[in-house]
Formats: sequence, C-alpha cells, structure tokens
Amino acid sequence: MLQIYGSANTRSTRVTWALEEAGADYTFTKIDFSKGENQSPKLLSVNPNGKVPVLKDGDFILAESAAICTYIGEKFPASQLVPTNPQDRASYLQWCFFVMSELETPLWIKLKYTTLFPEARRVPAVADTTLWEFERAAAILSQHLQHHEYMVGEQFSAADILMSLTLGWAQKSGITLNATLENYAKHITARPALTKARAREAAAA
Repeated sequence: MLQIYGSANTRSTRVTWALEEAGADYTFTKIDFSKGENQSPKLLSVNPNGKVPVLKDGDFILAESAAICTYIGEKFPASQLVPTNPQDRASYLQWCFFVMSELETPLWIKLKYTTLFPEARRVPAVADTTLWEFERAAAILSQHLQHHEYMVGEQFSAADILMSLTLGWAQKSGITLNATLENYAKHITARPALTKARAREAAAA
C-alpha cells in the first residue's frame, strides 16, 4: 500500500487528489508543521529536505508533488492522469513544468520573503515583483484556456490538479483571477475526488 507523508491543504493535496482519482489504496501520515514535525526523524528519514508531500511505495521513496502525481498516473494508467500519446504526454510535461516554474514560483517566493523566512531574511518589497511575474504567466495560461477545457487535449489530467490548486493558492493570497481562470479553477476543483482527498486529510488532522 502506498504511504503519503503530508499536511492538509498544502501541496500534499495534489497527491491525495491524484490518489483518489486513481482509486488507489493509501495511508496518510500527518506531518504537523506547527509542532515541528517537519524536522522529526519520521519525515527526515524519507525526505532530508523536511518537506511534504513524500510518497513511499515499498522501498521506493519520491518527493516533489508534480513528480509524485505523474508517478501515480503511470502506476495507475486506467486513471488517465498522464496521457500515453507521445505528443499529449509531452504537452502534459510542458504544463507541469510551467505551473511549477512560472506560476507557483512567484507565489512561493512572496510567501517566503514576506512570511516564512526569519525576520532578518525577509524582503517585503519583493511582493510587487512576484505579482507582476505571476500575472505574466497567468496571461499565458488564460490564453490557452480560452480554447481548451483542460490543460491537455480533451481529458482531465494531473496537470489540471497542479494548475487548479495553484490558482486556488493565488486566490487565497489575495490575487484576483480573470473570468477564464476563475471558471477553469471552479470547474476542475468541483471534482468529487478532491472532496474525498480533503476529507481524508482532515480525518488525519
């Protein structure tokens, strides 16, 4: 059985959502950051970086949410979370890389430099630049979604998991999305598997 080390309403939700879409059996091991469990032996033994999510499949250990979601899609091909057509799979990877490098990165930088880092390491002025960077990437995404229901072809994939939850993160941080992005995020996050994933995480909290 797959084991996930995670924390509710974080990048871990990307993984639990993918697992629910795949109908996979898994256990969810809660990591409570407020109690410093990100530096506990139980997490550091599987991820020395002290971050979640982490997947354990027997002796195989994998970190990074995009990589884990892709692994789940390929381990459970009936889920269709990862396209098998070579061109569609290439497009899938393109959008996975895009969301992690172009869309999420500005949000993460802003959070670190305004909240997470020790006071002496914070640079609040970076917020304006990260917003500008996010909006540039969001404009490219919006252009794509004006002509597509999903990120890749006509099929929901793990790229939609990554994209929609990152857009949700942006909204929670105070960024207003245009109608195209907002409607896309609402459509994708209405899937029953996400509701099940959040309930699974809450039950472990």
